[in-house]
Amino acid sequence: VICDISPRRNYVIRRASNLSKESHIIAANVDQALLMATLRSPETATEFVDRFLVTCEAYKVPVTILLSKIDLQDPQAVADFHAVYESAGYRVMEVSSATGEGVGAVHELLKGRTTLVSGNSGVGKSTLIDPSLDIRTGEISESHHKGRHTTTFSTMYPLAEGGAVIDTPGIKGFGLIDIDDAELWHYFPEMMRTAPDCRFYNCTHTHEPGCAVVE
Repeated sequence: VICDISPRRNYVIRRASNLSKESHIIAANVDQALLMATLRSPETATEFVDRFLVTCEAYKVPVTILLSKIDLQDPQAVADFHAVYESAGYRVMEVSSATGEGVGAVHELLKGRTTLVSGNSGVGKSTLIDPSLDIRTGEISESHHKGRHTTTFSTMYPLAEGGAVIDTPGIKGFGLIDIDDAELWHYFPEMMRTAPDCRFYNCTHTHEPGCAVVE
């Protein structure tokens, strides 16, 4: 029996699919989000990363990016990824379940917090979260180099040291919803730092003269 519906202080939402007008709330009332990405095996599209970050900014959910399977990644591509997202203001951590690199630091982040862990299929979310939890994982499909969906619905797991982790299904696409074109730039920290210097207060940062963002 549902006795009461409490207000949400934040949430992470996406368009259900590229052609759908329906929305899908992935998680609510979270303290932070960890976005797991890989540059190969499988490759996470930067458009996916950007849309996730924009949504979290819009709903005031702090994000840390976990660059996963770091032992398999090209060092130059890793350096380029760091340069782009750290200059925007995001923390990027390198992790590998295979070697254990960064795993301890991630577990420190999780303590005492409600954390949404998200990313494409096959980036290693469930393997990394906590080896002591019984979370099913699967191998990468060699034929398509895409992860098989092994988590079929979002599940919250309490952590022994306090806090909880919300493990999400592998998400293939992340469509923005309820964000107008005119407000989109508000959710790019690197634009927000520069935009006050634009000539026009309602600058769209695409074509206007005297646009500090374009410059």
